[in-house]
Amino acid sequence: MTNRTDDLILAGLDGSNPLAFLAALGTLRTLSLAWPGQRVKMRWVQHAGAWRPAVRSEVLESEDSLTLAIDQQLQRVMVNPALQFADNLNVSAEVFRSFATGLMEQAHASPDAAERLGADFASAFACDALVNEQLKVQDTALRTMSGAGHQHFIASMRFIVENTHAEHIRKALFRPWRYDDPIAKQSLRWDPFEDNRYALQWRDPSGDPARNQRGTMLGANRLAIEGIPLLTCAPEGKSLRTVGFKGRGRLDTYWTWPVWDAPISLDVCRSLLASASFQDVVPDALSAFTSMGIRCLFRSQRITTGKFRNFTPAVAVF
Repeated sequence: MTNRTDDLILAGLDGSNPLAFLAALGTLRTLSLAWPGQRVKMRWVQHAGAWRPAVRSEVLESEDSLTLAIDQQLQRVMVNPALQFADNLNVSAEVFRSFATGLMEQAHASPDAAERLGADFASAFACDALVNEQLKVQDTALRTMSGAGHQHFIASMRFIVENTHAEHIRKALFRPWRYDDPIAKQSLRWDPFEDNRYALQWRDPSGDPARNQRGTMLGANRLAIEGIPLLTCAPEGKSLRTVGFKGRGRLDTYWTWPVWDAPISLDVCRSLLASASFQDVVPDALSAFTSMGIRCLFRSQRITTGKFRNFTPAVAVF
């Protein structure tokens, strides 16, 4: 096999879409695990009217080789212990502490990266040191549902993991999104397209037969799950903060993320995403963004409609 460092553009992913951005992170993380030591890197390029991720590696040859590598790696991590302990994150501190401690001990007991799988997700899910008014753990700002209307955050992830195949990955990464996968149980509500208000729909969405036929991109949701560990949580005073997010309440929570033009590795990407400077875009910071290779910052508001959360279409703030 000839070593290559050419970029392969993931033309299906639009960097301004929250779901697509998280899927891009999941792609970088998955390929880095699939090809350890092969210098997997990602940057963003303007292509087909949007910022699209472009990946490179010494062993990357084609759409087929990338899709195969991702599918094989996702098969290896199908049994993710972090997705088994509950259907939602509305659990007590004691339950989450027991769960997270077990995963941490497992990770420490082996140098194998696979043993870190559960711990990496747990660190991005919640924190047992902080509870909400219902005495449940404070959890990730990415959480969009918690059981209402039979929509379960972690259970939906399990369903997505079990039902995603290579072709779902291929069309999410390389084809225009047609939203032709069933949305029932297969969406994590990170795509603004899926913010379908009850009052604006022809029929009750809970009984709409179309939900079993189309409405989401299954492959994008599957890859986005693998991007979650890059957006970890940490306490700040009495509140839990998620990387990339600002705000606390129903009306003032925003997610800001960068796109960059220099190829960077998974570790550099993780560090870049954690930059607090992205939250307050002031004139003095603009030159610093440029020197960091940041070409654009997108911001989406997390909104609450009834008992569910969604994200608004992003706007460019830099």
